[in-house]
Amino acid sequence: MLETKRAVQLRSRGFYVRMRLLHGTRSSRNPEKGFCYRYFKWILWLSISFYFFSSFLITRSKPSSSISRTTVSRSKPSRALIEESLLNSSSLQRLEIPDGLFKGMKVYVYELPSKYNSDWLSNERCSSHLFASEVAIHRGLMRSDARTLDPWEADFFFVPVYVSCNFSTVNGFPAIGHARSLIASAIEHVSAQLPFWNRSLGADHVFVASHDFGSCFHTLEDVAIADGVPEILRNSIILQTFGVKHKHPCQDVEHVVIPPYILPETVRATLEKSPAAGPRDIFAFFRGKMEVHPKNVSGRFYSKKVRTEIWRKYGGNRRFYLRRHRFAGYQSEIVRSTFCLCPLGWAPWSPRLVESVALGCVPVIIADGIQLPFPSAVPWAEISLTVAENDVDNLGKILEHVATTNLTSIQRNLWDPSVREALLFNVPILEGDATWQVVENSWDFLDCSQKVFCEVLMDALCVWGVGVGVGVGVGSGWGGPNGLRARMDDVARSDWSLLRLVGTNLYM
Repeated sequence: MLETKRAVQLRSRGFYVRMRLLHGTRSSRNPEKGFCYRYFKWILWLSISFYFFSSFLITRSKPSSSISRTTVSRSKPSRALIEESLLNSSSLQRLEIPDGLFKGMKVYVYELPSKYNSDWLSNERCSSHLFASEVAIHRGLMRSDARTLDPWEADFFFVPVYVSCNFSTVNGFPAIGHARSLIASAIEHVSAQLPFWNRSLGADHVFVASHDFGSCFHTLEDVAIADGVPEILRNSIILQTFGVKHKHPCQDVEHVVIPPYILPETVRATLEKSPAAGPRDIFAFFRGKMEVHPKNVSGRFYSKKVRTEIWRKYGGNRRFYLRRHRFAGYQSEIVRSTFCLCPLGWAPWSPRLVESVALGCVPVIIADGIQLPFPSAVPWAEISLTVAENDVDNLGKILEHVATTNLTSIQRNLWDPSVREALLFNVPILEGDATWQVVENSWDFLDCSQKVFCEVLMDALCVWGVGVGVGVGVGSGWGGPNGLRARMDDVARSDWSLLRLVGTNLYM
């Protein structure tokens, strides 16, 4: 049975009929209400037919389109018919992208209970450590012009769950064993409060996974691979620091590779004391964990023994400034260095990648197959060097060759301020910074989220058509299957948001 609510005006874009599927059978209906039900049903279909007839006249008054239509038999509309109509490229053409801030994109930020985010901020490290992009992106969006308080006009929905702030381990790094259950709980909450998760099965919902292996939520790769991406996130968009160029279970989901978090304030403070274009008296620099005798952890060795080999080969080389212990002022060493080594750890990415770029030191990337963040904004091939993991023995010769050939050109590209800003998360957002890049890159997923939504709507329409009387409502009222397909094409082309709203209310 269908239940209607009074049509309301949707800004200047027309009217929609809010519909809801209610479960039940004809046999369970009160016989005394039979006449009212039949009368109500006819009023419903007359209203729907009037709307589509009106919109038909409006759309047909415009210049005719060259889009061809497929001829189908005059049988009741099938799933294939609806699928072809909804997923047809002409129906799902991208919305006109306006000029201006974020191309007019709107993001709705869910207001979750504090246990999902702000409670974790009681530990100051939550907002400053290398995984803190989840906090910075949330804060940036809350103060951004891209944010909308009206979820009905949103293109995307941001779910602010902080999963990397549980600093309960002995080694000082956050534990993430609770990540899956915390995210599942947040999804249960938002899907119960508002209809938008169910509308698209989460395809237009965005999460941050800033830990070692992103949305697999584990620190060891073999366990991460075995666990994979949680099923509940498979349709969503994940902002994650992990990324490789080859197929990997931990990126078997729509995702944007983002940089690890570095405090912009510390970078700017360092550059005020020592400008990026200043003198550099250190040839090659690395400070961090380098095991002399690497431990076997479940058949894997830290850094695949790359860091161990760097220490063994160049630990006594005076041109290599290598240190194995932490130092709070290490950024002052980076800004004095020409080349900064960025070898893999357990994961291929490293915060040194961002720090070296931000402080003007040429990053030397030693992590086979790594996918780097924001390639459209950061010309990685022009500002960095890539050395294969098994070529570490030749590292000294490679750096010497670059130093005598094209180092000046690389540094000129590297010292472009826009390159540095693209890798830093600012609050509030600055044009071109990392959060800005996240929003800009999200346009690539707009068509995808529409297609997933249409798959959901398609199922609803099939149930709707079969269960409510296709012969009366669709077969004749819309001119048969051809008419149904034509109307869906027209509505999708003229007002995608209208079709989206109808689908939302079908699933409320």
